[in-house]
Amino acid sequence: MSINIKSLIRTIPDWPNPPVRFRDVGSLLRHPEGFKAAMDLLIARYRDAAIDAVAGLDARGFIPAGVIAYALGKPLVMVRKKGKLPGETIHAAYQLEYGQSILEIQVDAAPKGANVLLLDDLIATGGTLCAAVHLFRNIGCAVTDVGAIVDLPELNGSSRLERLGVRVYTLCEFNETE
Repeated sequence: MSINIKSLIRTIPDWPNPPVRFRDVGSLLRHPEGFKAAMDLLIARYRDAAIDAVAGLDARGFIPAGVIAYALGKPLVMVRKKGKLPGETIHAAYQLEYGQSILEIQVDAAPKGANVLLLDDLIATGGTLCAAVHLFRNIGCAVTDVGAIVDLPELNGSSRLERLGVRVYTLCEFNETE
């Protein structure tokens, strides 16, 4: 049985405010067969990749990152919002549509020279993911790949990541009118 991942992701108009069309992966996560199919696709994509660690972005990126790290037998790294991690951290600021935010990782999150797979639920403008790429580079790691469930190509996040030399893989994409 083939599952259409995209059909399991609901769109919520005007959330958090107009004219945003929020792509809610929560509906996919509540569908056991769909969630399994999505994770199986990501696992298959990265099973033979030269990945030393898997990192997930706070908070929805933790879900696929945890599954993929477990399946591949790799360490899991959390990229958190500022003030959520103990120990020595480094941070990077990034722009949101409505302001600025800050991400952090622990300075010993991954060994120098490690190839990191970075995962999130969705790629929009790419600000959060680009900030995470810079964080890992600052501790001597390379983010070789970014994976996500959804891409919003009209917001150019994937192309921003590709300009940083990162390979991007997503399971589906939505345009603004869908």
